[in-house]
Amino acid sequence: MVRDFTMAKYGELCRVLLGAGYTPVTVDRYLAGGSGGRTVILRHDVDRKPENALKMAELEHALGVTSTYYFRHPHTFIPEIIEQVLSLGHEVGYHYEVLAKAKGDYEKAITLFARELEEFRTLCDVRTICMHGSPLSRYDNRDLWKRYDFGEFGLVGEAYLSMAGKGLRYLTDTGRNWGGKHSVRDAMPGAGGIPPSVATTDDLARWVGSAGEEGLYLTVHPERWAMSEGEWAVSYSQDVVSNFGKKVLMMVL
Repeated sequence: MVRDFTMAKYGELCRVLLGAGYTPVTVDRYLAGGSGGRTVILRHDVDRKPENALKMAELEHALGVTSTYYFRHPHTFIPEIIEQVLSLGHEVGYHYEVLAKAKGDYEKAITLFARELEEFRTLCDVRTICMHGSPLSRYDNRDLWKRYDFGEFGLVGEAYLSMAGKGLRYLTDTGRNWGGKHSVRDAMPGAGGIPPSVATTDDLARWVGSAGEEGLYLTVHPERWAMSEGEWAVSYSQDVVSNFGKKVLMMVL
């Protein structure tokens, strides 16, 4: 039996999606018109461990899967890794957190956004962005777009705001659980409820095989999917601590 939240288990999930007739597409491609029929958008928020993102990108490429990777600045902004992910046919976008960095100062935040986006664009043509949840901050980075328009930066979409209301079923591995119980901000309005039977990746795979959903949207954090037993143990311990902190935070928000 393959341990959950390992690269091997993620490979199993990808094979189940393909076997169930889903066509994987990037966020950019979906917003441009999708693929028709059963579609799955695989989104990767690279919060930590960019080397895991590269390993995941290589695994997907071997399976014929394309997906979208959002890198943080400066935490996971590693040009050589980003370039390798791009060379495998995946989309790369900007995982912004500028409102949290600027502590709610909108003018500072938008100036920082422009500067960091420009650095990404020295490597690739960034067309979509995705907010970082910044769970320990009081600020929701998506609120930046209540005052500004990301379209003015030549962007076609934001991975939460632009995907809402499109009939997609959204699930995320936040907190090492597909049931959403550890999510502070990682949610998308109008994206359907989380199936009550889904918590583990095996649960998700079984549900995918019988769901009949036309559109799925899955967020997968590469740092959570271990490449060794030692890494799995460390990642598990980190998630236990992080989930406790989120629980306390949600009680005071």
